[in-house]
Amino acid sequence: MMQLIDGKATATAIKAEIAEEVKEIVAKGGKQPHLAAVLVGHDGGSETYVKNKVLACEACGFKSTLIRFEDNITEEELLACVDKLNKDADVDGFIVQLPLPKHIDEQKIIEAIDYRKDVDGFHPINVGRMAIGLPCFISATPLGIITLLKRYNIETSGKKCVILGRSNIVGKPMAQLMMQKQYGDATVTVCHSRSKTLKEECRAADIIIAAIGQPDFVTADMVKPGAVIIDVGTTRVPDATRKSGFRLNGDVKFDEVAEKCSYITPVPGGVGPMTICSLMKNTLLASQMRNEK
Repeated sequence: MMQLIDGKATATAIKAEIAEEVKEIVAKGGKQPHLAAVLVGHDGGSETYVKNKVLACEACGFKSTLIRFEDNITEEELLACVDKLNKDADVDGFIVQLPLPKHIDEQKIIEAIDYRKDVDGFHPINVGRMAIGLPCFISATPLGIITLLKRYNIETSGKKCVILGRSNIVGKPMAQLMMQKQYGDATVTVCHSRSKTLKEECRAADIIIAAIGQPDFVTADMVKPGAVIIDVGTTRVPDATRKSGFRLNGDVKFDEVAEKCSYITPVPGGVGPMTICSLMKNTLLASQMRNEK
């Protein structure tokens, strides 16, 4: 019997748990966690994400600051803003919302962020610490997926896990976590656009994590009965029946795959809400680490 993995409900529950923890911290005279977000330009997707992050801060009892810049900001000005946030003692963690305009070097900006405030988990120090299993900020989407698997008591140890996609944001860190003893403890295969045996690999998988960015890529003939399907895809596809004119579509052909698998995440309402909730968990962790100093 197929079970839907409800990321929205799980995220709501976790945010309530975080809010309780924050209440206790503040009651004991501790500092309210503070997350800042930097938004450059007016990309529709980014606007939505940042708005949701601000709402999540409210739900968790965090202080939040939104810093906005126009598209024409120079790299120097953005680096100066990062420097200011690094030095601001009240800010526990901050993010610079990606993508950035073409004239700004994203990697340069990421590396300028103090890794102890890098709650997105994109700084090479956090990525490196994660790779060797040291405490760090794990990037939000992989952390959200690991959290969902745990909350649903999905057995991952020794299982065959196929990850579709090799991006720095999802595919690579996901592979690292799924093979590490303290997280997935699974046998991991990473497939991508050049993989010749992609369908065969998927058919043998107990767990498929699809993060390839192609709508409806995973079809029923690629899934073995009883597999666990985690769909990370969020592509906007035109839909005249929606008020917005589009709908979010996953990498998995949901209707045909759902009948075959044991667990599946929907899009929207699966991995998405967990990503933002992981950012909140990282911010709480950043705040606790700074308080311990």
